Amino acid sequence: MKLTETPFADGDNCRTIEVAVVENRCRCHKHHHQSINTDEDDSLSMFLQSREDDHGRIHRDGDDEHLFIPPFNFAMVDNGVFRSGFPDVANFSFLQSLGLRSIICLCPEPYPEANMQFLKSNGIKLYQFGIEGYKEPFVNIPDDMIREALKVVLDVKNHPVLIHCNRGKHRTGCLVGCMRKLQKWCLSSIFDEYQRFAAAKARISDQRFIELFDISSFKHLPLSFSCSKR
Repeated sequence: MKLTETPFADGDNCRTIEVAVVENRCRCHKHHHQSINTDEDDSLSMFLQSREDDHGRIHRDGDDEHLFIPPFNFAMVDNGVFRSGFPDVANFSFLQSLGLRSIICLCPEPYPEANMQFLKSNGIKLYQFGIEGYKEPFVNIPDDMIREALKVVLDVKNHPVLIHCNRGKHRTGCLVGCMRKLQKWCLSSIFDEYQRFAAAKARISDQRFIELFDISSFKHLPLSFSCSKR
């Protein structure tokens, strides 16, 4: 079974949009630059295309010409679930277009004041789980925090939801990887997705954590938002 997603450049200055296309339960992945494709729900693609003119410029209703800039490592994970690196002021218009209800931040530092103002003005709830960004071999991924964050992701009342850490690679990759286990993805596909976001920074310890993560306590929860359940 296949998962097709757009690839991203691994440079810090390149922001791309990557969207998963889920056809069946065990996925393979391939991708291309700055495109949005999903078999289950093309609403995000249609939304952005409707604001793009012949010159590739994006317009916002009722405004002058406006360019939407997604956060670094941004992608659609599933219906109503997105992931990215830490968003900044330049990304606010793009995030506003997603109609977010909540944001999950996996960083321990205080949330920036500008970001808090953006959340307040748009009625977005912040869930912060302070996971330290250690480097190998001193990586310590707190199982309890990942579980609590996963509960927020699984609750459709929080959708649309954006998951982010600093670079959208390790902590975000672990949380998304654990969600994929609940969606019955095979490990090779889970690791492939993780590695494409982490690139040269991929960690064996993160992948080991995902592999050993026990999902038995979540099996009573419905995955009503999941493409794999449709």
